[in-house]
Amino acid sequence: MNEERQAYRIRQALNHGLQEISPISARRLEAARHLALSRQKQSIGTLATAGTATADWQPLPSGEGSSGNGIKQILAICALLFGMWLSFYWHSDQYITEVEAVDSALLTGDLPPDVLLDNEFLEWLKDDTSEE
Repeated sequence: MNEERQAYRIRQALNHGLQEISPISARRLEAARHLALSRQKQSIGTLATAGTATADWQPLPSGEGSSGNGIKQILAICALLFGMWLSFYWHSDQYITEVEAVDSALLTGDLPPDVLLDNEFLEWLKDDTSEE
């Protein structure tokens, strides 16, 4: 609701400022807008046809080194996927360790259950700069 009110106020300010623009400036702004829209349509058309095949398309040569390139690409993709999995695993392990510390403190009675409802305490837990 607040965003809608802010958007309404901005629109009103822009409309009010529109009345103060001279006719020459308004025509120049309109011409610049039409030019920008025509360039946008051209770039979209170029991007749409960039991926289409042409009549002179030929497959890659199947020489001596082509199978080695395929294996290298597959190994690179496998290494990338392994790195992503390792990163995900490490971050998950760190998160579980943090949650485990809070849970064990709660279960051993060091923390009362109401402390988890306190937003300031949750912010303190998230803060890495707090001194222990």
